[in-house]
Amino acid sequence: MDGLPRVPEQRRSTAESDPGTPETSVPESTTTGQDQQEAARPARFSVLGPVRAWLGDDQLPTGSPQQRALLAALLLRDGRTATAPELIDAIWGDEPPSQALAAIRTYASRLRKVLPPGALVSESGGYAVRAADGALDLAEAESLWAAAERARGLGDLHRARSLVNKALSLWDGEPLANVPGPYADAQRTRLDEWRLQLLESRLDMDLEQGCHAESVSELTALTAAHPLRERLRELLMLALYRSGRQAEALAVYADTRRLLADELGVDPRPGLQELQQRILQADPALAEPSAPAAEQAGGVVKPAQLPATVQDFTGRAAFVKELSDILSTAEGRVMAVSALAGIGGVGKTTLAVHVAHAARTHFPDGQLYVDLQGAGPRAAEPETVLGAFLRALGTADSAIPDSLEERAALFRSVLDGRRVLVLLDNARDAAQVRPLLPGMEGCAALVTSRMRMVDLAGAHLVDLDVMSPDEALQLFTKIVGQERVASEREAALDVVAACGFLPLAIRIAASRLAARRTWTVSTLAAKLADERRRLDELQAGDLAVAATFELGYGQLEPAQARAFRLLGLADGPDISLAAAAAVLGLSLEDAEDLLESLVDTSLLESAAPGRYRYHDLLRLYARACAERDEMPPSEREAALSRLLDFYLASAARVYAIERPGDRTVDHLEAPSHPLRGFTDDAKALDWLHAEAACILACVQQSLDPVGRRRAVDLLLAAKDLAESGASSHRYELATRAARDAARATNDAYGEGRALVSLGQVLNKLGHFEQAAEVLERAAALAEESGDAWAQGNAANEIAIAIGCMNQHGGDAQVLRRIETHVLKALDVFRRDENRHSEASALCNWSRVCMMMGQTTQGIDLARQGVAIYADLGVSFRVANAKYALGIGLSQAGRHKEALTELSEALRTFTENRQRLWEGTTHYRIAQVHLAAQRPAQAARHAEQALATGCVGGDWMRANVLTVLGRVLMVLGQLDRARACWNKALALHEASGAAEADVVRALLRPVAAA
Repeated sequence: MDGLPRVPEQRRSTAESDPGTPETSVPESTTTGQDQQEAARPARFSVLGPVRAWLGDDQLPTGSPQQRALLAALLLRDGRTATAPELIDAIWGDEPPSQALAAIRTYASRLRKVLPPGALVSESGGYAVRAADGALDLAEAESLWAAAERARGLGDLHRARSLVNKALSLWDGEPLANVPGPYADAQRTRLDEWRLQLLESRLDMDLEQGCHAESVSELTALTAAHPLRERLRELLMLALYRSGRQAEALAVYADTRRLLADELGVDPRPGLQELQQRILQADPALAEPSAPAAEQAGGVVKPAQLPATVQDFTGRAAFVKELSDILSTAEGRVMAVSALAGIGGVGKTTLAVHVAHAARTHFPDGQLYVDLQGAGPRAAEPETVLGAFLRALGTADSAIPDSLEERAALFRSVLDGRRVLVLLDNARDAAQVRPLLPGMEGCAALVTSRMRMVDLAGAHLVDLDVMSPDEALQLFTKIVGQERVASEREAALDVVAACGFLPLAIRIAASRLAARRTWTVSTLAAKLADERRRLDELQAGDLAVAATFELGYGQLEPAQARAFRLLGLADGPDISLAAAAAVLGLSLEDAEDLLESLVDTSLLESAAPGRYRYHDLLRLYARACAERDEMPPSEREAALSRLLDFYLASAARVYAIERPGDRTVDHLEAPSHPLRGFTDDAKALDWLHAEAACILACVQQSLDPVGRRRAVDLLLAAKDLAESGASSHRYELATRAARDAARATNDAYGEGRALVSLGQVLNKLGHFEQAAEVLERAAALAEESGDAWAQGNAANEIAIAIGCMNQHGGDAQVLRRIETHVLKALDVFRRDENRHSEASALCNWSRVCMMMGQTTQGIDLARQGVAIYADLGVSFRVANAKYALGIGLSQAGRHKEALTELSEALRTFTENRQRLWEGTTHYRIAQVHLAAQRPAQAARHAEQALATGCVGGDWMRANVLTVLGRVLMVLGQLDRARACWNKALALHEASGAAEADVVRALLRPVAAA
């Protein structure tokens, strides 16, 4: 056997004198029908874990450890024959038993009885296992690795990475587990080393594809397990550097250098030294590539987001050629940017979409599209747009950073090496556009805006004017039909002239004529002859656009016109069919008929099935029509009131589904709109997050004296928007607006509730001092107004804020103050029979007891909270109670129980998309592993917390870094620990957190060293 010592000569002669074995004498004719049936099913074998064999789905008995050692030795010879002396050497080495040969024959005989006929054969004085292709897990892993190498050589990193991951998944614990003998020992070492090489290769590809943030956690754990493996240290340094953690990357090098000197008396290898120098010099090449790979079975994600081009696109030949020529030469250039400017309705979007579709073949890696809503009151935020673009390109949510600068950099990195066209429609100004430009060779951007972007460096500017008379007539003819226009050419020219040759106006007028077969072109021309309904020449600004839109609006049926006017009043970026039905006071069916008819006339757009939106200028025009035409005028306020009721009723239903037993919904203003039904919990939560922007816009639009209290209650019902992290900032802005509106009219009730919501947001963001101040004011207002809901929730949130400010134990007076607030909250909740909120307060009281050293009582209170939530059937909120219980059990030193509770909480938070709570639970699990002296696991969860984000913002991030530093100290990574603590200290000092003293104390001995 390769690499094995030879058998002593005397045993060799014994074997050679007895070439036959008992099994060779079995004649072929004794094979039974069952044997033949089993032979048709090839056996499968594994050595990348315990040595096992299967026949179909049935696992076969492989016998004693020595018998498994025989099977392993044969399997690892890849079908080649092993002689008896070689097998004896493999199993027993230099000290075989006296009956070793007989034992070998016995093991072979037993294996032959359980394996399919023909699997184990005797030949040439030895044995061999004949396995089908792919029947051995090791052979499959080697085949996958070979395929991965080929894919990588062809540049298909996504497939190569997937194949290596598949190969790694074949390992099931320690290779050849519990198999004795020198051969098994040698092969175990070889297979362990090969697995590490596969991991290093896959991690290398992870970094090539930009998955550096996700790799840090795994690399930290691997370097802890294999501290002398320099390649892993090198990959960790690179991953940290690309994650913006330069100090930690350099600290890894310092730790490595010290470890190698202490353990081996050598310096780091040249590659590691070179990487350190490149990091010190901030080598730009180190930051590339940094594009997260799309983890989809179909390969790299190729977005195709362009809206449909209109079938009757007409004219603009010179512009089409000009723009197409620029886009067709984008390959090989740094970037091609074309900015189209013109008034609303001139056809900027239509032209840009048409050109983009024609240029698709030049951008095989995809096309991105976004409406930047630049002419509206709330233009799209660049960071929000970048988040959507990154997701469309296959980037996982967990890999998308928070800041605009980081998202813009990641976006450019993702596009590196790709040829993608980006269409930025309806931009406000150059400042909004700049972060959204791809900036990569081979990519291009098309921008439309009402503003000429003279300050957009390097852009090719195109001023789009109205159509020529010939082009305008062609467009009108395509929509209305050749026959009707041919007989009334002069009247048709009068129509397009009356439209000011503005494409949108022509399209609206022609669509109305096409839908009315009894009208002649002259009829339409006569209707447009009145100068009060049009302008003789195009003027800049909204007035010209309004005159153009008037052409379509004046031809609407009364019900259509009412819908057009009222739906334009809502501030949200779009509106769902259900919300539109509420605004109009109609059934879903009748509302859909009206909305679709408005879509047909181009006065409304269908953003997606069941969702509608206005062109930004059409929305302004619709509101002007409502002010002018809606009778009685009070109907405008009534329509918005119906919309507010719809959102309040729907959000309250979501709240009730998510929190059974919570009586908050009983304390809300009663909406007149019927409660919305949801088929299941997931659909309820999906609805809330899909409507987030519209709900918060409605809140801010409804803060007049009539709607203010319902608007504040809508914030209460939609509090999940603040807890998920996705809409926290917009939610905070809405709560501040509600607070200001209530305060301006001395509404203590409304201001108190708005302040409770604001305090909850501030607590989630880690601004505890501000939260406590806000909540104290809320509590005082609640007492003044007699609002029991606000009294209980303000007290509960105050306890959270003060408790978090005193995480490491305050004096007895502070702790008693916290306890006073918790007990007040409990009293209010119990009198209100609000068991859900009672459970929340019990969990908070549990934390107070922990801080006071009353661990047993704290655990008991947390268990009471878990029991109440479980009794109410609250699958999501029970996770908060288990989180509190896990902290208590950890403090009591009951680490195994703590991990059980925290792991269950983590699973629930993940399932319910509570990203910030998910990250916070990773942090707590890291603390437990650290206390249980499992630093590698602690490091992995701490890194996961950093990557995911936590409740508590920068304060909690600093706490995670502090724990990670402690873990790294245990792992002997002194410099990286110092880097983590320095970063934690900076965050704590910036917020004035008391934990800064704790971190300083940790840094003192490190600095002295």
